[in-house]
Amino acid sequence: MAKKVVRCPRCGAGKIYRVRRGYARCAGCGYEWRPGRMPLKLTREEWRRVLHLFLLGLSSNKITEETGLQKKRVLRALTKAREVMARDVPAPFAGTVEIDETYVGGRHRNRRRKVRKNKAKRGRGTLKTPVFGILCRGGFVWAQVVPDTTAVTLLPLLEGQVKKGSTVCSDTWGPYTGVAYRGYVHRLVAHGDGQYADAAGNHINGLEGFWGYLKRQLAAKGGIRKERLPLYLAEYVWKYNHRKTPTKTQENALVKLLENEALKPNFRG
Repeated sequence: MAKKVVRCPRCGAGKIYRVRRGYARCAGCGYEWRPGRMPLKLTREEWRRVLHLFLLGLSSNKITEETGLQKKRVLRALTKAREVMARDVPAPFAGTVEIDETYVGGRHRNRRRKVRKNKAKRGRGTLKTPVFGILCRGGFVWAQVVPDTTAVTLLPLLEGQVKKGSTVCSDTWGPYTGVAYRGYVHRLVAHGDGQYADAAGNHINGLEGFWGYLKRQLAAKGGIRKERLPLYLAEYVWKYNHRKTPTKTQENALVKLLENEALKPNFRG
């Protein structure tokens, strides 16, 4: 295994000197930082306690009560955890994948009165926020909030996350008609005709299952501001991808991600 090179978080140089109290100094720009230090001035023990309870699904109020930390410190810690989850993106998929889009948001009865005057519309054409997802059979899921569900938006995302030559299963939504042209084997499932799987095993049931999981988790939060949805989406994608991993292993993985985050000069720990 190749030795990991520590680089300067400011200029990226690889020539580093060790100086006082565990700090490192860049030979190029002279910047000093402390590798491996945790962000937000929480101790490693405090971080582990917060992350353990977070991974168990406890609310921020319950985590505050259990840890004895200030509520604002807990909220900042959970935001930071979601941010590093968002950057822990799976490697590009290969083999057979499923693609689909869904729409998430508050219930129609909770919207403003002038919006409620119009009849609620579900699915495509709704006022809810669109999310595009890709699931690799027997592996991970990837999902992202998108501005719309046009081919111009969705197909480049597919190309960025799925290797050419892979088999892509989708429904018959119009923007997916260009999938085969992009270098993939495209298999369609006609949901509009009541078909949810064909004789060859082509379906998007796995991704539909993730959408159900995502919406249950979001509903349990009792409402999330639209601008914060990408962070919560990242949380549930990460948790879903690690659902078969023991909680302690998940905790260790998040600690490692946070340690790497602490290498950036904006976070002094």
